[in-house]
Amino acid sequence: MKIGFHTDAFNSAFWSFENSLQWAQKNDVHFIECGLIDGVSWIHGLGYQPHVALYEDPMLLRRKMDSYGVSFSSVDAAFPLSGLDGPLRGVPYIMKSIAWAAQVGAPFVDTTDGLHKPEGLSDDEAMEQMKRSYGQIMEVAEAHGVGVNIEPHGYFTTNPDQMERMLDFVDSPLLGMNLDTGNTFIAGQDPVAFTARFVDRIRHVHIKDVSQELADAVRGGQTGIALSHCAIGDGVNADNIRQILTLLHENGYDGGLAIECEGQAGPMLEKSVAWLRATLDDLGIPHE
Repeated sequence: MKIGFHTDAFNSAFWSFENSLQWAQKNDVHFIECGLIDGVSWIHGLGYQPHVALYEDPMLLRRKMDSYGVSFSSVDAAFPLSGLDGPLRGVPYIMKSIAWAAQVGAPFVDTTDGLHKPEGLSDDEAMEQMKRSYGQIMEVAEAHGVGVNIEPHGYFTTNPDQMERMLDFVDSPLLGMNLDTGNTFIAGQDPVAFTARFVDRIRHVHIKDVSQELADAVRGGQTGIALSHCAIGDGVNADNIRQILTLLHENGYDGGLAIECEGQAGPMLEKSVAWLRATLDDLGIPHE
């Protein structure tokens, strides 16, 4: 399996993407995931945001990443597709991200729904809208040979029955799931059972623990959290993560494991990487 991290870890540190590459190189981490920005942002332009704008040349960025020994495990274009603005804003953003991902060498683009029941749409209307959206998205994905993953992060996607419907929107091997161990837990689901149900469709994984305090406060009342504010292994989701890693390994998964936690400019992420490496070693799972 491929150990990596999402650059969200350094949002609060106001790092640039290159700072994240430097951290990865220093800590012998060779895989990374970042968010994609469609447009110009002053905070990104000043180097205070660890994500990448789609106006950046993908081949030049790929060359820079090669110099650090780092490649993308996935890129994040998870604008919520379930709301009324999903077709207007989300679909063109995701399609542009797919073409960019193909050039930069990213195998997957991450997508999702909104955190809450969409205003102005019934559940069936929202599902039909997303089905049409994914039909357009997957046409572009197949042209470029880039996988599109649906992440459990919102009102529909953390419901396993609705997730199953969404994964069947388009009959394509390029449509899969980006499992998130933390979002499934915080939504009140059993992350291990969620993994077992969809293990054949999982193409990329977000490794996210949950603190006891956060679980006590919001579990079952929220559908997703941006990232964990405890190191992986220090929360109440750690045993679930161990079981999930075993289940994935038994089913032949050898893809990306992107850690999502507050980096605290490095220390919490370092602790998380160390825990994940030690856990994979203890479970006898090869990793890089």
